Amino acid sequence: MRSYRHLFRTPEFTPLFLASCANVAAQTVGGLALATLVYRATGSPLLSAVSMFGPSLAQVAGASLFLSGADRLPPRAALTGLALAFTATTAFLAVPGLPIWALFAVLLAQGLVASLGGGVRWGLLNEILAKDGYLLGRSLFNMMSGVMQIAGYATGGVLVALLSPRLCLLLAAALYALSAAATRFGLSRRAPRAVGRPSVAATWRTNALLWSSRPRRTVYLALWLPNGLVVGCESLYVSYAPQAAGALFACAALGMLAGDVTVGRLVPPAPRRRLGVPLLWLLAAPYLLFFLRPAVPVAAAAVALASVGFGASLVQQERLMELTPDELSGHALGLHSAGMLTLQGVSAALAGSVAQLTSPATAMTVLAGASLAVTACLAPGLRAGGVQGKEIEVRTTNQ
Repeated sequence: MRSYRHLFRTPEFTPLFLASCANVAAQTVGGLALATLVYRATGSPLLSAVSMFGPSLAQVAGASLFLSGADRLPPRAALTGLALAFTATTAFLAVPGLPIWALFAVLLAQGLVASLGGGVRWGLLNEILAKDGYLLGRSLFNMMSGVMQIAGYATGGVLVALLSPRLCLLLAAALYALSAAATRFGLSRRAPRAVGRPSVAATWRTNALLWSSRPRRTVYLALWLPNGLVVGCESLYVSYAPQAAGALFACAALGMLAGDVTVGRLVPPAPRRRLGVPLLWLLAAPYLLFFLRPAVPVAAAAVALASVGFGASLVQQERLMELTPDELSGHALGLHSAGMLTLQGVSAALAGSVAQLTSPATAMTVLAGASLAVTACLAPGLRAGGVQGKEIEVRTTNQ
């Protein structure tokens, strides 16, 4: 599978893609509206950052409790149910006079529910596409995410300014409802990829199995830590430039789009493997410029350049799939997604805390430096080749 056109000829790819479009648009518009609403009410960079990325903090709990369902639940029913749950909870967030504690309780519930979504979605994508199609398909999903974020943040910024954050939250709820309709009526009924009922015990066993391979541990850490720390920088856009946060988010999404096109479509497989570590350096280095508190145009250029480095995740995901047997693909990708989002939420809270004590610019510089330090520690393991982790795991699962 060598072109994006071939992807759309694959049965069920298009409805899954369209459902994800609506889902990303809802997250983008709703997240910006909620962060703006909280910042206006509290004036706190910490609470604003956590409100936008806070649901990610609950991902670790969800990954510990529910992730076995990624391969043990029917994909269509699971994705439809998750989208409907977000429709209801996002509409509830728009209720006037909702106390801050209640708002964060809803965000916690959303994070727990969302922890299952990544594993179900990416496991289904891996099932729909041919063996050589997952990376191309995932790069297209990442590109779509970038485009929808550019449009969503630009449109959301205008709507928040002209209308109100609460109306934007209702728009996000409607987009989640569209996502539910696309999965329910566009996907066919499929049996679960793995046998057995979802359970906490099954989740723990599979998590331990996936974590038992040293090469796979290194890949997981590379997917979670550098990325998460840089998203902590992004969580401060609203407090760094309240009137231009939408523009900064849009430029970051534009850079991510460029990185995904380059890595997923333009670079051949052999050189692509060597790009993982350099892209992680690029992901954080431009944020060191924020120490100088640049004006918005310079800041926008820096975040666009940095976000090209998000293409590193495609390189690491390809390696992860090489290290994981097919029957655990959904769980493995769900653990990647949940861990990544959890670290993003933790980093947003950390960034907000540092910004509260210093300034948003200082906090962004500190987290960028931490991301570079983590990359330096992981680089030797990422450069090592081999897929021995998969061979060990296959023998373990067959015992």
